[in-house]
Amino acid sequence: MDVLALSRLQFAVTCMFHFIFVPLTLGLSVLVAWMETRYVRTGDELYLKMAKFWGKLFLINFALGVVTGITMEFQFGMNWAEFSKYVGDIFGAPLAIEATVAFFLESVFIGVWIFGWEKVSRKVHLMSIWIVAIATNVSGLVIILANGWMQHPVGYVIRNGRAEMTDFLAVLTNPYGLIKFGHQITSGYAVGAFFIMGVSAWHLLRKHDNPKFFRESFRIAAAFGLFATLAVAFVGDQSALEVVKTQPAKFAAMESVWETQKGAPMHLFMIPDSDGGHNHFETIAIPNMLSFLATHSFDGEVRGLKSIPPDERPPVLPVFISFRTMVAIGSYLILMALIGFLLSRKAGVLEKYPFFLKLMVFTIPLPYLANQLGWVVAEMGRQPWVVYGVLKTAQGVSKSITAGQVFGSLAGFTLLYGFLGVVDIYLLVKYAKAGPGSDRAAH
Repeated sequence: MDVLALSRLQFAVTCMFHFIFVPLTLGLSVLVAWMETRYVRTGDELYLKMAKFWGKLFLINFALGVVTGITMEFQFGMNWAEFSKYVGDIFGAPLAIEATVAFFLESVFIGVWIFGWEKVSRKVHLMSIWIVAIATNVSGLVIILANGWMQHPVGYVIRNGRAEMTDFLAVLTNPYGLIKFGHQITSGYAVGAFFIMGVSAWHLLRKHDNPKFFRESFRIAAAFGLFATLAVAFVGDQSALEVVKTQPAKFAAMESVWETQKGAPMHLFMIPDSDGGHNHFETIAIPNMLSFLATHSFDGEVRGLKSIPPDERPPVLPVFISFRTMVAIGSYLILMALIGFLLSRKAGVLEKYPFFLKLMVFTIPLPYLANQLGWVVAEMGRQPWVVYGVLKTAQGVSKSITAGQVFGSLAGFTLLYGFLGVVDIYLLVKYAKAGPGSDRAAH
C-alpha cells in the first residue's frame, strides 16, 4: 500500500474509533443533566441516584473519548500537510473554536460536576452539568461545520494557490453543515437512549434490587429515544435533499442509480455492479418513490452515475450497502423505541415482556453501528474529493513521509486504540452491571 492508501486507512481507523465515544457522550450528557434537573425540582432521591449512576458511565466514556480525539488533529500536519496548507485557514477556524471555547467549558465544568457534590449549591451543580452538555453539543457543531465545509465549500476564494476565507458567517451557516449536525446530534441522542434502555433491561431481566430505579431510567430513555429516532429520520430526509443538490454523485451511489431519469422508482433489493456500470438485478420497485425522496416531487430528476466522469465517482458498493444498512437499523430503532415507550408508561409492565427486554440488551450496539455507517456514507460518498469539487484526496496527502512511517504509526495507533477499547468496554460493563450501588460493589 502506498502513502495515500495508508494515510486514508489510518485516519479512518482513528476517526471511527474516536467516534465510538462521541455519540454516547452527546446522548448521556443531556440525559444525565435532565435526571439531575428532576432531582433539583422534585427533591426525589431516586433522580439523584440516577444522575450519579449514569453520570459515572458518562465520565468513563468522556475520558476515553478525549484521549482518542487528540491524536486525530495531529494527522492533519503529519499525513495531510498539503491539505492543511491548502485549506488550513478555513478548516482550522472551527477547530480553534472547538478547542478554545467548547472543550474549555467542558473540561472546567465537568470538574465542577465531579468534585462539586455537596460543595456547591444544587442549582450551581445542576448548572455545571448543563454547561457540559451544551458545550459537548457546541463542540459537535463546530466540528461538523468544519466537515460540512469540506463536503460543500462556501465563503472562500482561491488566491495565491490556496483557499482563503472571505465569509466566516457563510461557513457557520452552511446549510450542509447545519443539516449534517442535526442528523449527527440526534443520532448521538439515540445512542445514549438505547444505552440506558439496554442496561436497564439487563437489570430488569435479572430482577436485581431497586427495580423502580431501572423502570424510571428506562421510561426516561425510551421517551428520549423515540424523539431522537424520529428526529434522525426527519433530519436524514432533509440531509438527502441537500446531498442531491450539492453532491449528486454521492446520492447516486447511495441508491445505485446509473441512468439519469425523472420519476425514478426505488428498488427495495438490488446489487450494484460498479465495473459493468449497472445493477446485477433489481426487484420490488416502488414507482416514482426515489424521485420523491430525492426531490419531494414524484416527477423530480435524479442524476445517474453515468452522467458523472468515472474518475469522479465514489466507490458505489460500500456506499450503497452502508446506506441501506443504516436505514434498516434506523427503522428498527424507531420501532423498538416506540414499543419501549408504550410499555414503560405503567410500572411493572416491562417485566412481563422478557423477550423484548432481551432484544433491548442486544440492541445496544446497533445505534453505534448506524452512526459508523453514516460516516462511511458521508466520507466515502464524497470521494475522490477531500474538499468537494476543490481538492482531491490524492492532492492533500503529505509529500515528505514514507509508507513505512505511516505503517508504523498506523500499527501503533491500532495497538493503543485496541487496548483503550478493551479498557472502555471492561469499565462500562463492570460499573453498568454493578448498578446504582456500584461504588460499594466495585470494591
